[in-house]
Amino acid sequence: MNIPHISDYKNGWLTIEGVGDFSVFRTFDCGQCFRFDPTASGGFAHEVSGTAKGKAVSFAENSDGKLYIKASPEDFFDIWLSYLGLDTDYGMINLSILSGLSGDDALHMERAMNASRGIRILRQDPWEALISFIISQNNNIPRIKKIISALCEEYGEAIEGGYAFPTAEDLANAGEDALFRLKTGFRAKYIYDAARKVALGEIDLQRIAALDYELAQTELMKIKGVGPKVCACTLLFGFEKLSAFPIDVWIKKVLANRFSKGFDPSVFGEYAGVAQQYLFYFERYIGEQLQ
Repeated sequence: MNIPHISDYKNGWLTIEGVGDFSVFRTFDCGQCFRFDPTASGGFAHEVSGTAKGKAVSFAENSDGKLYIKASPEDFFDIWLSYLGLDTDYGMINLSILSGLSGDDALHMERAMNASRGIRILRQDPWEALISFIISQNNNIPRIKKIISALCEEYGEAIEGGYAFPTAEDLANAGEDALFRLKTGFRAKYIYDAARKVALGEIDLQRIAALDYELAQTELMKIKGVGPKVCACTLLFGFEKLSAFPIDVWIKKVLANRFSKGFDPSVFGEYAGVAQQYLFYFERYIGEQLQ
């Protein structure tokens, strides 16, 4: 595994080398986070800007295999190295995913893996992931982003370059009616229930992070509106439970059309969530061309 390191720092942009297979474009275009958008401030081939971990930040890439981050060197080592999963051996993860497969199932997974190369699971804040995926229910990405942006602007702390994600206490104090007025719809009661339970300590997110998957799922599903899919997304993207395998319409389609009859995703093993992202990206952007 390559060890990422800073090779240059100029005009506020860090140049990071040794990132291995990492794609800014694919990582931020696979439905796992909602507070980043394409930008073009630095003249890169691909650039996204947004807010995470209470910081405004930009990530960019060209075709030179380097990563560019608009942030301080201290924040790279303290926050973004881990957030982007650059300290994780995805070569080993990919081999582990393929190890339980054979025949056409293995061929298709390898094809999806190659098409999705560079996707990493972001280590997002658990609270932000929970609320984001509650909002994602029966919703589309532009509207999800709009609602989250409204929540942050209304109740989040102002930071340089944007707004931090509001705390559980902030949203609990706002009340269900105020949350509804931000066009959250039926999700207002779910957001409020999550905020109230976390603020009161009825749901302990730090404790959930330490639990195994089944127990963590049981705890999260005590929140109104958190069913299996929302729970799986939250555990995968907010708690680094990489065995989580969220199933949406794209994944249902790929499992039905690309894998052997009766295929069980548990064969992907402890990194099933990484496999899910590869399959989601492949089916969404490439699979339709193969029909």
